[in-house]
Amino acid sequence: MKVVSSLKSAKSRHRDCQIVKRRGRVFVICKSNPRFKAVQGKAKKK
Repeated sequence: MKVVSSLKSAKSRHRDCQIVKRRGRVFVICKSNPRFKAVQGKAKKK
């Protein structure tokens, strides 16, 4: 999956897009149009 260089632009692509932080990563999720998904950041190793 391709990831957009800026998650701010990814959020503004669709009104249903949400930015969520999980496990040290930032996700853009969009339930109405799943192709707008994006991830930024690597998970920290334990």
